[in-house]
Amino acid sequence: MRRNLIYRGFRALAAIALTPAVFAFMAATTVARAADYSGALFDAHLHYNEEAWNGRSGPHPIADVLARMQRNGVKAIVANSRPNEGTRALAEAREETGGAGVTVVPFVRLYRNRADYDNWFRDESIYQMVQAELARGTAAGPYRGLGEFHLYDSANANGPVAKKLMALAEEKNLVVLAHVDDLAIDLLMANTPSKGRKARLIWAHTGIGGASPVRVNELLAKYPLLMGELSYRPGLTCPNDKAGEKLCPDWRALLLKYPTRFMIGSDTWVNQRWQQYDELMQGYRRWLGELPPDIAHNIAWGNGASLFGLKQPEP
Repeated sequence: MRRNLIYRGFRALAAIALTPAVFAFMAATTVARAADYSGALFDAHLHYNEEAWNGRSGPHPIADVLARMQRNGVKAIVANSRPNEGTRALAEAREETGGAGVTVVPFVRLYRNRADYDNWFRDESIYQMVQAELARGTAAGPYRGLGEFHLYDSANANGPVAKKLMALAEEKNLVVLAHVDDLAIDLLMANTPSKGRKARLIWAHTGIGGASPVRVNELLAKYPLLMGELSYRPGLTCPNDKAGEKLCPDWRALLLKYPTRFMIGSDTWVNQRWQQYDELMQGYRRWLGELPPDIAHNIAWGNGASLFGLKQPEP
């Protein structure tokens, strides 16, 4: 059994089929640094956990986090929080979110507290909590997904509650946000009625545990609705003497091959990530600027907007 934080090393990218046009484009755009992407951002992995807001009196009250989103051009967020009261607080702040131009897409998180991280997949009370939250909904509308959840041992994807929740998500057309390794992706998909053909799953960090670009390519090809979220993804960018961090060639190839399958996220799991929010979003804008404008727009905004049926935001 493997832990999803064990790195397995990267294999050659030879298995990823690229067209001659893609190679030509890559060669033509490596000479000069492109301008940063300047359009709207969809933050597809955002937590408003209890230590951030603490009943609205914490270090990052709603006004603070919305100001961070607004000045960075973040127009929509997938909100999932420990406990779910944080997400409901964002959803209830409709005047504030409307003023900031931010759409809240609420997810039910499986954690009431930190102890749930290691046991949710077999805890029947978690399943009951999810059912209650789905029935309750939010002021921003019904919940649109489940997660983020973690599986530190991929075999726990076969836990009784994990199986039930994957089946429930497909039945109710909910999106799943999962922080897991590549083996767990296969196991989770196998537990859906369609065996992954219709399952809508966002792979948090797209293989933070070390799945190579080749393996990511295999899974994207195998599961037509699998999406990759790119926060905390080692190997995504590489040092460059002239332009700082730039997209690594193998990941650039993947983004060009699958322009409708990737999204960005902040993963504000600790307060330090809120304090770094400007830097995180600016980092995305830099490497998005290396891509063709339509692909940059897809990854920055369009893929998330399409997944949840959102309209183009106002300028």
